[in-house]
Amino acid sequence: MARVFRRSSPGRFFKALTVAAALTVAMVTAPVSHAQGPASVADLAENLADAVVNISTAQNVSGQRALPLPQVPEGSPFQEFFEEFFNNQQPDADRPRRVQSLGSGFVIDGIEGIIVTNNHVIEGADEITVNFNDGTKLSADLIGTDEKTDLAVLKVTPHKELDAVNFGSSDNLRVGDWVMAIGNPFGLGGTVTVGIVSARNRDINAGPYDNFIQTDASINRGNSGGPLFNMDGQVVGINTAIFSPSGGSIGIGFAIPADTATRVIGQLREFGETRRGWLGVRIQEVTDEIAEGLGMDRARGALVAGVTEDGPANLSGIEPGDVILSFNGRPVPEMRDLPRMVANTTIGATVPVIILRRGEEVAMDVTLGKLEEMASIAQAEAVEDGDEVPQDKAVVLGLTLATINEELREQFTLSAEVKGVVVVNVEAGSAAEDKRIRPGDVLVEVAQEPVNSPADVQAEVQKLRDEDRRSALLLLSNGAGELRFVAVRIDAN
Repeated sequence: MARVFRRSSPGRFFKALTVAAALTVAMVTAPVSHAQGPASVADLAENLADAVVNISTAQNVSGQRALPLPQVPEGSPFQEFFEEFFNNQQPDADRPRRVQSLGSGFVIDGIEGIIVTNNHVIEGADEITVNFNDGTKLSADLIGTDEKTDLAVLKVTPHKELDAVNFGSSDNLRVGDWVMAIGNPFGLGGTVTVGIVSARNRDINAGPYDNFIQTDASINRGNSGGPLFNMDGQVVGINTAIFSPSGGSIGIGFAIPADTATRVIGQLREFGETRRGWLGVRIQEVTDEIAEGLGMDRARGALVAGVTEDGPANLSGIEPGDVILSFNGRPVPEMRDLPRMVANTTIGATVPVIILRRGEEVAMDVTLGKLEEMASIAQAEAVEDGDEVPQDKAVVLGLTLATINEELREQFTLSAEVKGVVVVNVEAGSAAEDKRIRPGDVLVEVAQEPVNSPADVQAEVQKLRDEDRRSALLLLSNGAGELRFVAVRIDAN
């Protein structure tokens, strides 16, 4: 391929020489800078490295064929052919295999040999080996795990006191603070990376108590369970997850805050399990539209969509439609903050709660129970046998509504516990359709007032129109009795 050269004009040529000469003079005469960049973290890393460990696990997994058998009709001559062919090609495919994985952890008690890591690092492991910085390897026993926060506590029997690190306060962290991660990325061994806290209180949908520290300190596969240090050498987080399309660090990593971890770790050490407070409510977010429908000045708190029968909230008088504004003397900024507040409260403690009910703040005391994994979700109030009302229909807010009768109950598979006004049709393009209201949904309340007929719905919506409300807060139930709140614009219909 021919090359094309272009010459500059003489004027540009000499001008370029003049600039080059000026730069040369500047480079010769400019003072030499002695700046060395940010302060070195070498001493800090050296002091902490021996307390950080690599964790390797091994487990047996069931054998699985690399390729599935083709689906052929039962008894077909091809069935025997394919089975014989695949068995000959993969004679050991169904045998159990030994699988190994690597992660990180750190020592928090050098005398007792207590080590912290992530639950997903050791989950399902038959053997857990802890590898120390000096080459020592010790077998570890599992003390306890917590899937909800992805934490695990291990114990080794040390031949001498181990180097250990202490927790600091993650609540004192500020966006922009320097942090340092030490771990075992990609099985390479002890690796130090430095960055800043790039965000706090991140919710990445990993569990019910998400409150992650986000950092740009490089965190990769194998860093899981390793510590995130502040510049005082205190553990302020436990590296857990990364956001990455490729599987490698792109500068977005997440760590469990130390203030969340210390409580869980303490319970795992003492009881071998976590013991969390339980309120017995099903909650949902207070959106701007729902806040407006409730007459609130702004969106805040947690909207109670259901209460567990005989649960702490139910026994204290909390009802669906209440908004929990404050719990145990602390405001509830968003829905997702309440589960953490409740979980961190002592079981059996009686705490003050402030709710918003029909526009008025109400104070009450609630005695918390213990969170049970199989705690049931609240159900709608039962309908007494024999309750029969004549069917009538009306169109309100783009919804064709009918009073429930046995025919509609059977048509939409509504349980006997569900009562209210059933939606039989939704107008295409309406605000109700945008809110994903569907035929078969049951309207239980409008603006926190119970409705039993389409006429009740019309009356309540008209009241809202008279008050110049722009949206109507609807409490809906599905066929099984599970409740949810939806705010539907009035002026859009």
